[in-house]
Amino acid sequence: MPQYVYPLIGIPLIFLCTTLGALFVFFIRKKEISPRLNKMFVGFAAGVMFSASFFSLIKPALESEVSYMPSWSVVVISIVLGAGFLWLIDKLLPHFHASENKEEGLPARGLSKTSKMFLAVTIHNVPEGLSVGIAFGVALSQPDNHALLVGALLLAIGIGIQNIPEGAVVSLPIKGETGSSFKAFIFGMLSGIVEPIAAIIGLFLAMQIQGIMPWALAFAAGCMIYVVAEEMIPEMTSEGHDHFGVWSFVIGFVIMLALDCIQL
Repeated sequence: MPQYVYPLIGIPLIFLCTTLGALFVFFIRKKEISPRLNKMFVGFAAGVMFSASFFSLIKPALESEVSYMPSWSVVVISIVLGAGFLWLIDKLLPHFHASENKEEGLPARGLSKTSKMFLAVTIHNVPEGLSVGIAFGVALSQPDNHALLVGALLLAIGIGIQNIPEGAVVSLPIKGETGSSFKAFIFGMLSGIVEPIAAIIGLFLAMQIQGIMPWALAFAAGCMIYVVAEEMIPEMTSEGHDHFGVWSFVIGFVIMLALDCIQL
């Protein structure tokens, strides 16, 4: 299969999976997911993202050759920068967390609650798309390394798998807020469009600027780790100690680990 086919499959896939999850609003009558099911969805997504951060991003960054400083120091600095970048966006961009009934970011009276809910999910989708694009860009810049291309495609598949329940988690609260399944579907679908956009940006950066490869990989990992730690882990462990979210996290983690270890 030609090299360019891999990103042509992987990048649209992450958006299509979010769209598929958003379609749930037409089949689920409830205006929100039950707390138990929500914890399972969030836990699974967190496990996939956490596993991908290490095995698909941090590991190849550590294995890269850096002449001017130890590769581990590049990774450490980039992870902190990635987490700091997401933290800054969290503090500046107005958004609303439906699960906590809490607003964050700078005050913005002109934005509706639905728009703020939409922005909350969009913030989280940027690092996912960025990580997929960077992985493909690194792989395409090394044409003889087929394993990197396969790894990038599997990363996209892993992110896509967790985007399906995430699309539902996004759309159903918006359905409850607007009372319209169609509007909720549109918002859910559009929340995923930032992923292929971020992926294309990450792909071209990684292909054009070889020196930033380990920096870019670890930066994307830092963004994803921040999202998992700041949002997903508290949500999947809230309201009691039934451990559904924890076991879903473990399942998501090992599925992504298995995908990353597959060599076609």
